[in-house]
Amino acid sequence: MVFPRGGRERATPARPPWSAGSDTISINLASILRGAGTAGACLAISACNRHQSTLAPFGVEARDTRTLMIVLLVAAVVIAGGLTALIRFAIRTPGGRLTHRQGMRLVLWLGAVVPTILLFTLLVSELPAMRPLPVAPADLRVKVEGEQFWWRVTYAPPGQAPVVAANEIRIPVGRTVQFDLDGGDVIHSFWIPGLAGKMDMIPGRTNTLVARATKPGRYRGVCTEFCGLSHALMAFDVVAMPAAAFDAWLTAERRPALATATAHPGAALFAQYGCGGCHAIRGTAQAGAIGPDLTRFGARATLAAGVLPMTTANIAGFVRHPERTKPGVRMPAFPQMTDAEAIRIARYLEGLK
Repeated sequence: MVFPRGGRERATPARPPWSAGSDTISINLASILRGAGTAGACLAISACNRHQSTLAPFGVEARDTRTLMIVLLVAAVVIAGGLTALIRFAIRTPGGRLTHRQGMRLVLWLGAVVPTILLFTLLVSELPAMRPLPVAPADLRVKVEGEQFWWRVTYAPPGQAPVVAANEIRIPVGRTVQFDLDGGDVIHSFWIPGLAGKMDMIPGRTNTLVARATKPGRYRGVCTEFCGLSHALMAFDVVAMPAAAFDAWLTAERRPALATATAHPGAALFAQYGCGGCHAIRGTAQAGAIGPDLTRFGARATLAAGVLPMTTANIAGFVRHPERTKPGVRMPAFPQMTDAEAIRIARYLEGLK
């Protein structure tokens, strides 16, 4: 304790972890390990989502990206561990233990030679993973256009007429697919985390993304570029199918809607309210091109671009008041429509398979 003039006691300031007369610094390795554990836990938690996760790939590109991430993460941990050990050695080594020559040699090897070899090895080993998949003329092309706030999908198999769909993408397992991406109104971004990397969709410009699925299943894609009020409500289903099943599905997709479905009482209400001015249903007089194609609407697992499960109540509610589900949507509301009419239209749409 120090007693200055006046007799009052003055507390001695707390000693910092290092001082001018100290040659050592305490390195808290436990904190470093806790940080590494937290980062690992975050990565493990992010992998729990199997239908929308870069750590659960079902495509060649996503698998290579995950491998690249793991390799770089391991290399980063090794480099960080080596740097920590070097700092600890430098701090704890008594002064004068190394000569100037030894110090310069240490700097040369650990500061230049070893990092150069390590980084060059990482670069050479991972360059093949950065090469895009080759595309053959016989490969399937799928054009995807981002709209506010849904997805227009057009399948263009070689030598065959294109097939138009919406808010769901089906691809054959084991075959290369080229996505031709365009923005219909504003900039969107196309991303299927488990399949391949993301790609911007810019109005007036077509970007391409090549991918190949490796296992069947139902997955999820999203828009990752802010595009308006309902940007976060703009998703789509991705169905990877065995090649033979995909061919059969695409053949059936070309057919018009079932006659039994188009004879439903809700079909007349659909036309009466002018829904055909925006939506097309093949095999009927409804041929609008502003909104999604509804020819196979009832076969989809979700509605409103991946937002709601496909149920009669959800369809009826969305038909009457789409803005309640998706703020900023361009589809008009029908407050004058009765509940009974909305239910009949919903059941008609459910039958379109």
